Amino acid sequence: MIVLTLVLVLLLEQWRAFPWRVELEQALDRFAAWLEHQFNAGESRHGILAWCLAVLPALVLAGLIATALARIHWTLALLFNVAVLYATMGFRQDSHHFTAIRRALHEGDVEAARATLAQWRGETCQALTQEEIVRFTIETALIGAHRFVFAVIFWFVVLPGPLGPILYRLSQRVAARWESDARLGDTPFVGMARTVSHWLDSIPARLTASSFAVVGDFEDAVFCWRAQAALWPDRAAGIVLASGAGALGVRLGMPLHREDGSFEDRPELGTGEDADPAHLDSAVGLIWRALVLWLALMLMLAVAHSVG
Repeated sequence: MIVLTLVLVLLLEQWRAFPWRVELEQALDRFAAWLEHQFNAGESRHGILAWCLAVLPALVLAGLIATALARIHWTLALLFNVAVLYATMGFRQDSHHFTAIRRALHEGDVEAARATLAQWRGETCQALTQEEIVRFTIETALIGAHRFVFAVIFWFVVLPGPLGPILYRLSQRVAARWESDARLGDTPFVGMARTVSHWLDSIPARLTASSFAVVGDFEDAVFCWRAQAALWPDRAAGIVLASGAGALGVRLGMPLHREDGSFEDRPELGTGEDADPAHLDSAVGLIWRALVLWLALMLMLAVAHSVG
């Protein structure tokens, strides 16, 4: 049923991306902010309590619904899993931004590409050169594919029914919301959310990186992963980006121009060519091949399990 659920969700997303994603994420952000306001008294135990209230009730409710539906008929449980995965996965949630940037750069309209990237990232990009736009776009797409596709699939397979996707998505969203709050910084309140978020990303990031290596330039992907991933501030993101850059044969990371004329210092990832618009097409191909690889492996495991 896992493979069938994934196929149905991917078909749904090809037809139409989840239409209420922005509203859902904004609601989660407001709830996380409310929990922080109510429970943050400067100690880690308050952060643990707030995290539990943010995540555990949703898990319990989803588990009860899934169990009740499965007892009625397996198709109802299937439909519930499809609905949850459809709301949490988001394979095409940012594809319109990526497509618009790719089209603009192929047409030589760098200003339009900057504007779209700024809207996508939620930050100003006016100082970026064309190469920096391409690098930033590829990085955003690779991280998005990991966090909204491969990591969600992994936890959907590992945990029963809808629990995995809900746990991963809520944990990621709550941690991101609290870490982005300048008032919180590195306070003990954020510790629980940050630790769980990193732990949930640890194995999926390595599996995503491995799949990029298999369907891309294997030797360069493994080399960049081993030599460069630890240089990136977010270790899980560094693993995905380093492997993806090596698999594509393109240089990512590196400093970015700021509005004041200075540079945002970032480590170099990947090896080979400077990023150009053609690499955007290569990035799309890499992500699709990795997804097909995951589906093929899960189908073979399902067949082997049924035969065995």
